[in-house]
Amino acid sequence: MLRMIFALAAGGLFGLGLFVSGMTDTSKVQGWLDVFGNWDPTLAFVMGGAIIPMAIAWRLTPGRMPFVGGAFPPKPEPKLGSNLVLGSVMFGMGWGLAGLCPGPAIASLSYGGWPHLVFFMAMILGMFAAPTLRQRLDSVAQAS
Repeated sequence: MLRMIFALAAGGLFGLGLFVSGMTDTSKVQGWLDVFGNWDPTLAFVMGGAIIPMAIAWRLTPGRMPFVGGAFPPKPEPKLGSNLVLGSVMFGMGWGLAGLCPGPAIASLSYGGWPHLVFFMAMILGMFAAPTLRQRLDSVAQAS
């Protein structure tokens, strides 16, 4: 139960941070991605505010146990592969087209209206469809 309370508090804090930082404002996000047009650099501070504490946390985590839960997840391998490149391209294209990524999409459900609900439903469908599509792509690649 304590773990669920901490997860709810962390999720709420994350959503509040996304809202306060403007990450749920699609025009602000698209302004960040419009590098060759009317570029808005303010979201760099949001990214720095996320990357710097996480880098410190990764440095302090080895040998420690979390307050709630079993163990910290292992540090991801810095491996650049086709899955990472393809996923990154798809994520960036979706983020640029819609101005939303999964966290802000969830955070904006309460006030974003039907466009945000449509994006959220498409995102959920994509999450369910991705493993099946991945298997088919792998089988086609192996057959050729």
